[in-house]
Amino acid sequence: MTGYKVANGNGTTNGTNGSTNGNTNGHKSAEYIAQENPTMCSRDCCSGPGGSNKVNACTNKKGAKAGNLYTEKIIPTPQSLLGNGKILCDLTPEELRALRVLNEDTYPYEVIEEIADFITKGSGMRPKIGIICGSGLGSLADIIQDPKIFEYEKIPNFPVSTVEGHAGRLVVGTLEGATVMAMQGRFHFYEGYPLAKCSMPVRVMKLCGVEYLIATNAAGGINPRFAVGDIMLMHDHVNMLGFAGNSPLQGPNDPRFGPRFPALVNSYNKDLINKAIEIGKAMGIESNVHVGVYSCLGGPNYETIAELKALRMMGVDAVGMSTVHEVITARHCDMKVFAFSLITNKCATEYSDKKDEEANHDEVMAVAKNRQKACCELVARLIREIHSASA
Repeated sequence: MTGYKVANGNGTTNGTNGSTNGNTNGHKSAEYIAQENPTMCSRDCCSGPGGSNKVNACTNKKGAKAGNLYTEKIIPTPQSLLGNGKILCDLTPEELRALRVLNEDTYPYEVIEEIADFITKGSGMRPKIGIICGSGLGSLADIIQDPKIFEYEKIPNFPVSTVEGHAGRLVVGTLEGATVMAMQGRFHFYEGYPLAKCSMPVRVMKLCGVEYLIATNAAGGINPRFAVGDIMLMHDHVNMLGFAGNSPLQGPNDPRFGPRFPALVNSYNKDLINKAIEIGKAMGIESNVHVGVYSCLGGPNYETIAELKALRMMGVDAVGMSTVHEVITARHCDMKVFAFSLITNKCATEYSDKKDEEANHDEVMAVAKNRQKACCELVARLIREIHSASA
């Protein structure tokens, strides 16, 4: 892990390669760090084999003056702070604060409010509809008019998307007369982000003024009636990550976002589903539009035959690696939710030695590219309906 070593006491502050053996590489120290950072060590320091009861990186390091306590915090350094492979250690207090936020699993209300203010002031707009573009469906944001574009890496305290097919930018503008904001690239559990951080942009949307969330994804079809290129309107989900004890709402609840125990029995807005069905008929694609149940697994590997069979027995029609935690977060803060899956591959539910039956990301991207026009039109028409109904 690349890190930035923060000293407190009489020690010095240096760049480090993430080890905790006290070796330094001579980078410039920062005297203000002791005031900017609390005295604490990294998570790994006291949970590792050395333990908090042993002399390790947190106590009396070799080379420190006798009688002085040398403490440090290892802060993971994002790529934006690396220059030619070297750690840029001359950080401002604001940059150190940003690093601390990025190192946390959850975002406090005040930090999310700062992100929302940055976006609304930078765009001059308060969007009413939020869109999350799934893999290969980033063209949904390309049809937004008069766009104000924010690269993720330039938004304060924002994570960065690392997946192919996710551009990693936020687009604010108008679509079918409505003010919208769209994420071209989401964050996934398998990228190493905790679920609260994956769905944090939904709360940013809420504080920007968003009332409706439209979430899209690429998914594998388990239902044998589904064909590649079909669209499944989500009317429910099975939260497999939740079964394992993972939730974007873990930790202390802030009532400014929503209640401690939100109900999810009507997570997906029935009126929007019915409107989407009518839009599919008007587009002449009603035979390719279905209503079904989606399930999110952790990934990044695709599912085994046994897992797919078990999911089908549970009533799941399509499976992917996103969306559910975003929907939970949206419903927690009382947004109206519409979501759909583009079926980019048929999941194999029988054992076979044929390689062409194995799911792969290239196939997902290719199908999404071929069907992006229909998906964009469906979303645009639905936004027109939402805008006219609320005008």
